[in-house]
Amino acid sequence: MNTATLGAAAPTNPVPLKQDASVIGLVGLAHATSHFSHLLLAPLFPVFMRDFGLSYSDVGLLMSIFFVISGSGQAVAGFVVDRFGARPVLFAAISCFLLAALAASQVTGYGGLVLVAVLAGLGNAPFHPADFTILNQRVSAPRLGHAFSTHGLTGNLGWALAPAFLVGITALADWRVAYYCAALLYAAVLALLFWQRDKLLTEVVVRHPDAPKGSDLAYLKLPVVWWCFSFFLLSTMTLAVVQSFAPSILKNLHGVSVEAATLTISAYMLCGAFGMLVGGFVAAYGSSHRLSSDRVVALSMSGGALLLLICATGWLGAAGTMVALAATGFAVGVGGPSRDMMIKKATPKGATGRVYGTVYSGLDVGFAISPVVFGGFMDRGWYALTLAGAAVVLFISVYAALGVGRRTGPQVSGAAQSVA
Repeated sequence: MNTATLGAAAPTNPVPLKQDASVIGLVGLAHATSHFSHLLLAPLFPVFMRDFGLSYSDVGLLMSIFFVISGSGQAVAGFVVDRFGARPVLFAAISCFLLAALAASQVTGYGGLVLVAVLAGLGNAPFHPADFTILNQRVSAPRLGHAFSTHGLTGNLGWALAPAFLVGITALADWRVAYYCAALLYAAVLALLFWQRDKLLTEVVVRHPDAPKGSDLAYLKLPVVWWCFSFFLLSTMTLAVVQSFAPSILKNLHGVSVEAATLTISAYMLCGAFGMLVGGFVAAYGSSHRLSSDRVVALSMSGGALLLLICATGWLGAAGTMVALAATGFAVGVGGPSRDMMIKKATPKGATGRVYGTVYSGLDVGFAISPVVFGGFMDRGWYALTLAGAAVVLFISVYAALGVGRRTGPQVSGAAQSVA
């Protein structure tokens, strides 16, 4: 395969900061919208349980539906992005979120909520392949570390905004009004991206008539792709434990109030966002000083895993454990931009959408299976062991990151290009 430019060539140095910043800001806004949509339903689960007589299993299944559709759709979306460009796919994704919010404002029972989960999952599926295709093609190489940093940071801010937005408007008015407001938010983002659409134009993959059958899937033969997938699956399982079970763990181990425990999760996300900001500088420094991205990821994930293990011991008490959990978010966040640089190095030319779609589907798989695995621990009252298990999984992800590094040397890169 080769590529043909649709009106905009990949940037060369030097590139004005304003040009790169515009692209980074627009993609970051889109990514924040995606993470906001992860929590389009979850903050109002108590309301749905009250109004529609649902159980915890019922509402939990909604999240499983979301992540299964998002994960399976993400790999497929990568092919669509490579073939048709990231911009139209991104617009279609946000349109799905808009439809999901409008559908949520009209639901009268469980079936309607399932439809919302399906629409939101479909909308979420294309974001990583679309976002990273735009960033890798439209942002100059020296600023890619900062671009990936901003991308991760805005995602965390989207997570932080959703509960405050939806619960706050519900408290002031009504949950249906909250979803109308969410629909307006999506419409505003879509309008802004359409207005600035020239900055989101990407190259597409042109298939040669004589290309062999199945060549679009040749990248799946690269072991490094599956090492990347494994890293995302494992590291996300730990994040899912913190998001899903940390409040209950803090309450049962240390008697922490629900409000304080929930605040700790917000602190984890905000510290993660700050860590990603710092991680952008770390990634840029590593690129210019031969500090490999996989080693940066390994060090940051090891630090986060060690902090989780300390939390599991209970030695720090209630306040100390809450601080250590927040610090875990910072440690993991620092590795975020280098993680994305690591994936970039493993990506064959012309296969950005497909590789990022496949690799990031590991994130959705991790989110889907972690509550099932560690939920069994929680049901048995193994609260400390749940934290320890999350730490062990994060340590295993370090091995996967180093495995990626061992498979992205010059010889491997050459082989990857030939596969593409």
